[in-house]
Amino acid sequence: MSTATDHRPVTRRPAAAVEADNLAVASFLLGLPGLLIFNIVLGPLAITLATLALVRGTRRRGRAVLGLVLGIAALAIFTATTISAHGVIMEFGS
Repeated sequence: MSTATDHRPVTRRPAAAVEADNLAVASFLLGLPGLLIFNIVLGPLAITLATLALVRGTRRRGRAVLGLVLGIAALAIFTATTISAHGVIMEFGS
């Protein structure tokens, strides 16, 4: 009984390219909840990770750009809510 095996070469992507793709996904996943909670933390993180992913040449360019836009939007929302509250971010007591 003979079995034919397929001897195609296995091509792997470099670790830097895989890391850039992971950074793009992480920027999106941090930017999305950053619109609602922890704007001051998640917004800059999403911007930083998206920028790193784009600089390193991710294949998921759309996701990185979306993470960048969401991070900027999170900071814009934080700025708007801070301005509308007359500069008071948190108020304890009455």
